[in-house]
Amino acid sequence: MHIKFPAMAKYIYQHKNWTDFTWQDKAINAVFGEVRLMQGKIIGQMNALGFYAKEEVTLTALTLDVVKSFEIEGELLSYEQVRFSIARRLGINTAGFVPSNRHIEGIVEMMLDATQQYSLPLTEKRLFGWHAALFPTGYSGPYRIEAGKYRTGEMQVVSGALGKEKVHYEAVAPELVKSEMDKFLDWFNYDNQLDPVLKAAIAHFWFIIIHPFDDGNGRIARAIADMLLARAEHSGERFYSMSSQILIERKRYYEVLQRVQHSTGDITEWLDWFLHCLKNAMLATEQTTQRILLKAEFWKLHQHTPINERQRAVLNMLLDGFDGKLQTSKWAKITRVSTDTALRDIKDLMEKGILEEANEGGRSTNYKLTSLRKE
Repeated sequence: MHIKFPAMAKYIYQHKNWTDFTWQDKAINAVFGEVRLMQGKIIGQMNALGFYAKEEVTLTALTLDVVKSFEIEGELLSYEQVRFSIARRLGINTAGFVPSNRHIEGIVEMMLDATQQYSLPLTEKRLFGWHAALFPTGYSGPYRIEAGKYRTGEMQVVSGALGKEKVHYEAVAPELVKSEMDKFLDWFNYDNQLDPVLKAAIAHFWFIIIHPFDDGNGRIARAIADMLLARAEHSGERFYSMSSQILIERKRYYEVLQRVQHSTGDITEWLDWFLHCLKNAMLATEQTTQRILLKAEFWKLHQHTPINERQRAVLNMLLDGFDGKLQTSKWAKITRVSTDTALRDIKDLMEKGILEEANEGGRSTNYKLTSLRKE
C-alpha cells in the first residue's frame, strides 16, 4: 500500500530549477557566526595540546563519527574494531586494540578518504568506490543491491509492517539520477562562492534528495558533509563528531528533512537545524576533550611503567569512562583470562599505585583508578 501525498505536497525536485536553493540570512546569521567562532576556538585549543592528546582527540572523534553514522541507520559496529582500523591507518600505536574485520575496514576506508583527502575533487568514480567499500559483498543485510554504481530502480523510503507501509519519501526517478548527480558534483567541485560550512549543510540535503544509491545514502551524505567541514577548517584532523550529535537529534533530523523535502526551494529550516546540530556537536567535544586530557596525562605519567597489553586495554576502558563496577570476574571476562590471572594483573597495578579498592562495601571487591596527580 502506498500512501499518496496530496497534489500540493510536491517534492522539492519536482519544481523547475529546484537546486536554486534560497534561505533567509537573518534567520541563520547568529548561529552561523557562533559555529564559525567555535570552530576557531576548538582548533586553537587543540593546537595548544601535546601531540599525544591531539592524536587521541582525533582518533576518538573519527571513531565516534563512523560508529554513530551507522547507528543512525540501525547498524551497530564494534567501537573497538573501528578504533583499531582508524588507528592503524593513521599510524597510531594499536597495542591492546581489538583487530577489525573486512566489513569495518571498508567502512573506515570510505570515511577516512572523505576527511583525510578533503581537498581532492569529489568524482563519480570516488563515490562509486565509497559505495563499493560500504557494501563489499553486494548485499545490504539479506538484500542484493547495486553496489558501486547509481541505482537503476525506483527508490522509496518506507516504514511500517508489510501491507501497512508508509512512504516517507519517493526519490528522483532512476533515469534522472546521473544528470542530477553530474550537476551536484559540478557544484560541489567548482562553486566556491559559498562558505564551506553552509556548503556542507546544502550538500548533505541535496545528496539525500537525489538518493542516488540503492542503500547507504545517509552515510555517504554525512561523509560528504564531513569532507566540507574538513575543508572549512583546512585540516583532516577531526575534533568533534557531527554524526554523534545527529544520532542524539535523530527524530528532529528526520522531521526537518521530511518537511523541507516538500518546500519550493527555501531550505532555511534545514540550514538552521544543521548549524544548531553542528554547534551542539562542538559543545559536546569540550567534555570529551577534558577526558582525553586526563587520559593523556595518565599515559605520560606512566610512559615508563611496565604495563602488559591486557592491563593497557582495561586501563584505556576505565579512562574512556567504563560503565559499571570493575571486579576480578569482569576483568577476566574482558581480557579472556582466568580469574587468577586477572587478580595477578590487578594486584600488579595496585602495587604500582595505578589501581585501588573502591570503598563501596558489598561482598565483591571493586577497583578504581587512583588519582592521576602524584603529590
